[in-house]
Amino acid sequence: MTASDTTAERVRPGGRTAPVLLAFVVVLASGVYATFALLRLRMFRTSTYDLVIFDQAVRSYSRLGPPVAPVKGVHNGFGPDFSILGDHFSPILALIAPLYRLHDGPATLLITQAVLFALAIVPIWRFTERRLGRAAAVCASLAYALSWPIAEALRFDFHEVAFAPLLTALAIERFDAGRRGRAAVAAVLLLLVKEDTGLLVAGFGLTLLALRPTTRLDRAWALRGDRPLGAALVVLGLLTTVVASRVLIPAFGGSGSYYFAYTDFGNDMRSAALHVLTHPWDAVTALGTPPVKLATMTLLVLPFLALPLVSPLTLVVVPPLLERMLSGKFDNWWAPHYHYNAFLIAVLVLAGVDGADRVRDHLRSRSGFAWNGAPVPERAGSWLVAGMLVGTVVTVPAFAFRSLADGSLYERGARELAAAAAVARVPSGVEVEAVNHAGPALSGRTRVLLWDRTPRWAPWVVGDVAYAQFPFTSVDEQRERVARLARDGYRTVFSREGYVVLHR
Repeated sequence: MTASDTTAERVRPGGRTAPVLLAFVVVLASGVYATFALLRLRMFRTSTYDLVIFDQAVRSYSRLGPPVAPVKGVHNGFGPDFSILGDHFSPILALIAPLYRLHDGPATLLITQAVLFALAIVPIWRFTERRLGRAAAVCASLAYALSWPIAEALRFDFHEVAFAPLLTALAIERFDAGRRGRAAVAAVLLLLVKEDTGLLVAGFGLTLLALRPTTRLDRAWALRGDRPLGAALVVLGLLTTVVASRVLIPAFGGSGSYYFAYTDFGNDMRSAALHVLTHPWDAVTALGTPPVKLATMTLLVLPFLALPLVSPLTLVVVPPLLERMLSGKFDNWWAPHYHYNAFLIAVLVLAGVDGADRVRDHLRSRSGFAWNGAPVPERAGSWLVAGMLVGTVVTVPAFAFRSLADGSLYERGARELAAAAAVARVPSGVEVEAVNHAGPALSGRTRVLLWDRTPRWAPWVVGDVAYAQFPFTSVDEQRERVARLARDGYRTVFSREGYVVLHR
């Protein structure tokens, strides 16, 4: 038997899969995620930007058409027949379309995302169990499930990131198990998630280039260097990122330069790459300016006891992290909110587990090193992973899951009741301009456009004159918008708690 055969099949003591326990954790996480997302939908805390965009696109897929999102096209000036493939190249969303035959509406997206996020627990569990045993697998799975990047992604409606944790974790876990072909398939599927997920694939390739090509027989690592595959993944990842961004997105009617946000380094991708290579200190400075970038990067590893920094697996997240942190345009890319960090979280959990395994083996191999006077125990790695779970739990009150303990998430107040009454006044099958938080409640039965600064002259309008709403800059601007509609022949058919419904 070869070394690779041995390492691919070895399991630590107590590390046999417990299907019932694993299934329970996955189902529990799915249920909590779906409940959280659906409660937000019911309480009008979701948004037209971006939930309705994806809802309209997947509905169009389900009717065997291109992924057209009128709400995106009209608001951004691309026209009502705009395909979201011209915004982000995410053809993998077509896989959700059959589910719209069961239920046509945004809730389908939210539940699907909940399940996809939870399914990433399976490869995380298997990877950890193979390395450190069942107890560590439970801790690593819960550390992922409760992590702030997943919580923040769930708070920000639905995005293509729903597929990323599962596919990245599968690619790494299958490679670690010695299943190179299946790992490659997961990596290729990752290329269909978004135009820049090729950077994650390239990062995986860098990891394989950095690892040693051999492994010792006395450990359970099958995670070792594979230079031909690593080089192929780097080339494939970078090439697909360039082609998707600069060729495919423009081909679908979008702008290939819209998300190119590196004006401090050049006017195009080539100039920016050359500038970073020739002036690396400029890039180092940009990584810490503004300081929120450093805060976000610290939050990504600190709850995991900084163990990901010990593992070469962390190289996987370096290219996409640099893409965001070197940006000089989109400040939401730097923040610890929104959905962007969910692209990285499964990798960092696995890197933390790998780091714990390496630290434990390093301490055991040091001559004379002892733990409270005794040799370092086998279960020391599990203790480190348990510390990762503790670090994650500490962050929970600071992020989105804290609202699960807030009674306002479960019982509608006057504003929510007024919002429900307002959308109920709009008949099905019509076109409606809807204020940002009302759009998702209408998307399943009407053609929704975003209520914005430019009148679209839809026959129905749902507005808000009490609270500032995207994309307006003030309540006064929203009130003036309603007044203008009244002057142009619209009549108010509903008004309560700031919500107004107008009809022409």
